[in-house]
Amino acid sequence: MDKLQKLKELLQTLPGAVIAYSGGVDSTFLAVIAHEVLGEKALAVTAVSPTYPDQQLLEARELVTRFGLAHQVIHTHEFDDANYVANPVNRCYYCKSSLFKDLRTIADEKGWIVLDGANVDDLSDHRPGHQAAKEMGVRSPLQETGFTKQEIRDFSRELALPTWNKPAYACLASRIPYGSKITPDGLKRIDMAESFLNFLGFVQFRVRDHFPVARIEIAKNELDMAWQNREKISAKLHELGFTYVTLDLDGFRSGSMNETLK
Repeated sequence: MDKLQKLKELLQTLPGAVIAYSGGVDSTFLAVIAHEVLGEKALAVTAVSPTYPDQQLLEARELVTRFGLAHQVIHTHEFDDANYVANPVNRCYYCKSSLFKDLRTIADEKGWIVLDGANVDDLSDHRPGHQAAKEMGVRSPLQETGFTKQEIRDFSRELALPTWNKPAYACLASRIPYGSKITPDGLKRIDMAESFLNFLGFVQFRVRDHFPVARIEIAKNELDMAWQNREKISAKLHELGFTYVTLDLDGFRSGSMNETLK
């Protein structure tokens, strides 16, 4: 029995599912399969807050319309939690606790289960959000059935999901060094900087906000392109308030802020 069949059989055992839906590779794959198995008893829920870029909501809405998924948008309030704002090394725990609490409220009203898109590869990184999921009774079907990130991409491609090759993404707060206060203005600055890089045609990148320094990580195969566009990039980021604009010679690394924890 292949993993996709195992996933479908797991989902069939559920009374219904509220899915934490960002529009990314994992959550889109899970939401589409859950919709196939559970029909109207699968609800994709997208959270809106300064932590997530506006473009993410637009992409999520396009995808749910394309695949006919039941969809709901909620506004989360992680900034009400001083622990989140202080940005400790377990910041993700407080953010996910806020999100899963809201999702649990929706699910409990229906007698359903909350699901997230965590996969097996997530177990090897610093992910405090997993503890929040465990405490809130959230299930991770992709993890339970042994899906790796690459397998999710492969199956997504077979199913003609446009997200199969979508770059990995993380919330905007992950661009800020642990211990530096998170503010809506700071997150907006990062969002605008990364939106500009996307406009220039870059595919995989992060703008790490060591304010007043911007440390730009770009995929190694795009570093030459970054150098060719250095004047445009520098001018835009200065306009956004950064005093110094730097290019990280090690290139893009997912979760590079966790390197200081090792």
